[in-house]
Amino acid sequence: MRFALTGAAGYIAPRHMKAIRETGNELVVAMDVNDSVGILDSHFPDARFFTEFEQFDAHVDVERRAGRSIDYVSIASPNYLHDAHMRFALRAGADAICEKPLVLHHEDIDGLAEVEAQTGRRVNTILQLRLHPSIIALRQQVGANSTKHDVTLTYITSRGDWYLRSWKARTDQSGGIATNIGVHFFDMLHFLFGELQENVVHLNAPTKAAGYLEYTRARVRWFLSIDVNDVPHDAREAGQRTYRSITCDGSEIEFSGGFTDLHTVSYQEIIAGRGFGLEENRTAIETVCRIRDAAAVEHGERHPFVSRASL
Repeated sequence: MRFALTGAAGYIAPRHMKAIRETGNELVVAMDVNDSVGILDSHFPDARFFTEFEQFDAHVDVERRAGRSIDYVSIASPNYLHDAHMRFALRAGADAICEKPLVLHHEDIDGLAEVEAQTGRRVNTILQLRLHPSIIALRQQVGANSTKHDVTLTYITSRGDWYLRSWKARTDQSGGIATNIGVHFFDMLHFLFGELQENVVHLNAPTKAAGYLEYTRARVRWFLSIDVNDVPHDAREAGQRTYRSITCDGSEIEFSGGFTDLHTVSYQEIIAGRGFGLEENRTAIETVCRIRDAAAVEHGERHPFVSRASL
């Protein structure tokens, strides 16, 4: 099958290229406003490349009219472009495979559903933690009883000065830290523990965020950070810049192994018709929207949601 890719110069794009190659498919065209895409030579050296979306769009259309349609558009562009790029994919006659977060605003899910209905094409998303064997096993375990579990989630992934100077530090473009680095964990919590019942925001700053979430089967305290100083001292002294811990009733959930290979598994599932679509994303996107809007309320910007919400 023939693939296109947006956001080819981004951090996560090589995982998409690897997944396309490992599933036996071909990347025929890619685009990014930045031209540092030498990684293409290691995967698909013959792929066409554009730095302007309009030229990329025109090329895809020429290929379609010549009987060489794109089957899938993989979207690894900045978060605020995901919605537009998915709409482009569907209207170009392709299915979309979109990185997290699917969209920044939960209302956009309904708009995309309308475009799916109009075009007959489908949005797929990368919710890779739903495919991790440890997470699947835990879901089977916690789903077997009605106990409400106590969960703590800590995720610290250190970033340098560049982060705060990039689009990722702009809430209107990335959605903020809870959206940018937390949304797939919030999806995992929903996948494991059921419907979201309460969402309390304790902290929402440019480099860290924290709060409390209650689900049908869990009470969750969470903390996210990109500040290296939040890495536990012993780990930091050993040179460790990332720290990830999830405990359930005091027991650590280990899922580090195989984490980077899950894009290929995601592609295999999507191509087999078992991908995760729009509705699977709704709870996680609503969660991060409420976290973001709670921070806006605190700073007096607007008042679409209360900071403590019973859902």
